[in-house]
Amino acid sequence: MLRNSKSVSRLDILDWLKDPAAHFPPQRHVDLTENGVTVRAVAVKLGVSRKVAGTHLGMLTRLGLLRTRRIRHRTYYRRDEIRIAEVARMFEKGW
Repeated sequence: MLRNSKSVSRLDILDWLKDPAAHFPPQRHVDLTENGVTVRAVAVKLGVSRKVAGTHLGMLTRLGLLRTRRIRHRTYYRRDEIRIAEVARMFEKGW
């Protein structure tokens, strides 16, 4: 099955956020594993603009696959493992 580049990018983001410390540079005041990563970090990793990265992160957040946390003036994104497991179970059941 062929996937468009947007779905591949979103899957990549979800995969990277399983272990953000392995895929993103450390942040001075934030623990990547606990708090997540910024739109800017994802944009750099994907090689796209912040707007494009923000669109991907927004879609994943609206689907409930990511959670956000505001720290200072930035929003950080991290996986919602419970929701991801729920979605995986739906697909396993033949949803």
